[in-house]
Amino acid sequence: MTRRARIVFFVASSVPLAAFLLWALAGLPDFGGFQGGVGTLLTQAAVRERHTSNVVGAVVFDYRGFDTLGEELILFTSVIGVALLLRSFREAKDVRPPDRIESDLVRIGGQLLIPVVFLLGLWLAAFGYVTPGGGFQGGVVLASAFALLWAAGSYRAVKRAGPESLVDFLGGVGAGGFVALGLFALAGNGVFLHNFLGPGHFGSLLSGGSIAFLNWAAALEVAAANVLLFLEFFEEYVLALLGRKPHEE
Repeated sequence: MTRRARIVFFVASSVPLAAFLLWALAGLPDFGGFQGGVGTLLTQAAVRERHTSNVVGAVVFDYRGFDTLGEELILFTSVIGVALLLRSFREAKDVRPPDRIESDLVRIGGQLLIPVVFLLGLWLAAFGYVTPGGGFQGGVVLASAFALLWAAGSYRAVKRAGPESLVDFLGGVGAGGFVALGLFALAGNGVFLHNFLGPGHFGSLLSGGSIAFLNWAAALEVAAANVLLFLEFFEEYVLALLGRKPHEE
């Protein structure tokens, strides 16, 4: 297909798509004018029933906790599949080219941001059911600290901070821990993922009962999954620096 044909095809397809998007946006309620019946009911009942000031946390880890379990296992399975696929085509190499950042500004600025991003991730994960945040968001931010470690340092630094064997183990603990907590509640109360610790103290880290453990299990699994993806794709990058294709036999 020629360049001119691609441009014509893009314009012909994007114009009706843009029209549908504008039509959909025009039908949205005004800002703050939420019209969802279930959402309105949850905002009225979740705080009283679950003692979590963040209603989203109560929904994710309690009211629809089984659905969250499915999402976590989908992420876990997808990341493991990517890792196994890339590793199966990759030769073991002990020699790695130097990939350390030469810019002092990038290196110093990035290294100053690493502890800030890591602490922010811990905060988002720890207080996810009290303030806006949560295990999924906190886990992604925690993994971003490792990405900064590579961007401001080197691949070797990331490998030392998060060895693959440890990352694989923590990912399994996070995913398996979520399931184990659900089974523990099922054995004790007859309801999968039931809150077996009671509501706790509202507005504190002791609120929400066992929601806190589910939140941390999700944070651990999401952080480990993203770090594992970073490690695998960083490995592909450094192999490309060796002057050969990453999957070349």
